[in-house]
Amino acid sequence: MTIPVPVPSVGFWPATAMIAAIVLLSTTGEVLTAAAMKSIGDLDDIRAHSGMKGAIRAVVTCPLFFAGVSFLAFAFFSLLFALNHLNLSLVAPASASLTLVTNAIAGKLFLKEDVDRRRWTSAILVCIGVYLLAH
Repeated sequence: MTIPVPVPSVGFWPATAMIAAIVLLSTTGEVLTAAAMKSIGDLDDIRAHSGMKGAIRAVVTCPLFFAGVSFLAFAFFSLLFALNHLNLSLVAPASASLTLVTNAIAGKLFLKEDVDRRRWTSAILVCIGVYLLAH
């Protein structure tokens, strides 16, 4: 059995920067991946017309898809770095919930999605929850 090692204490601004890096990289990756999938079109239609190989080819030849996956990989490694320096009980809820907020904003701005009042309300409540978690 491994004995847990205490996480070293990090200041407010370094912790904020680590969580912000995870959130921004995740959001960028998810927006790019969503834009890629929208530009590719319906994979069921592609598969019906060109088979499974055609559907796979449509995805792997899309530069936006690889850009999105790259940003998501950087977000994952940023998460690992943050977990090395901060407590899981702060990093996981803060990064996941703030990603929800930034995804709503990015979806509205870049993907022209219809973000309704309920989603904006939940985003505000998430921000309040993250504030309470940090203090």
